[in-house]
Amino acid sequence: MLIDTHCHINILIKKNFDVPLLCEEINAASAVIEQARAHDVSHIINVGTNFVESKNCVALAQKYNNCFAAVGIHPNDCTAEWRTELKEIEQLLKNAEKNKIVAIGECGLDRHYPDYNIARQKDAFKAQIELALTHDLALIVHTRDAHDETLRSLEEFAGQITRGVIHCFSEDQSFADQVIAWNFFLGIGGIITYPKNNDLRAIVKQVTVKNIVLETDAPFLPPQHMRGKTNHPLHIKTVAEYIAQLSDISLESVAQETSNNTQRLFRILI
Repeated sequence: MLIDTHCHINILIKKNFDVPLLCEEINAASAVIEQARAHDVSHIINVGTNFVESKNCVALAQKYNNCFAAVGIHPNDCTAEWRTELKEIEQLLKNAEKNKIVAIGECGLDRHYPDYNIARQKDAFKAQIELALTHDLALIVHTRDAHDETLRSLEEFAGQITRGVIHCFSEDQSFADQVIAWNFFLGIGGIITYPKNNDLRAIVKQVTVKNIVLETDAPFLPPQHMRGKTNHPLHIKTVAEYIAQLSDISLESVAQETSNNTQRLFRILI
């Protein structure tokens, strides 16, 4: 049993960002989910990036028994209207159990693109951390080119956040050690297979599978053998097999350990 802890089927099955899913698109997701199941992926968490996409993730979770939702505002989607969006997301949280919401995110800091507003991102990140704490939900953190600031933002809540994951982990060993000490898991996906990612491979070997969960970030960041193509949740198995070989343990051990981690992180019963 494998679990994709970070996926965007809501984006994979439609042509345009930030628009509600149509009924036929929601139905089309069944093919993606069944393909994943055929590759031993039993459950999928679809992750929101703004209110519209968070609502789409909830729609998928309500339709499919093996899907769950995370709701939040991605730092690159953090507009001047983010407070209004967050209030709309809070409305989804009023029925969190019915909506199968298991986390807040993805949220965080991103300095990669030149038009970022880091002050706005920090405010939105803090508000979403507080939202996760208020609703006792896991926190899914996005960080890119913002190593120190992400740590400082999380440090403010050290001891309060008991369940979190650093999505698409690509930081250094000291960052990994610190967030693990703060009860975070490392989200590991297809980028671990990229030839230049020797540092990430060393970190995964060092922290071991007891501190990681598996993710695809589909339709983004496919494994090396299909770079440039659309990623799918079925490729969690590729990631798991790669980690098993890297760590010199069985695929079954990777699947069992990471699935146990996922269930503790998101408090889902499988």
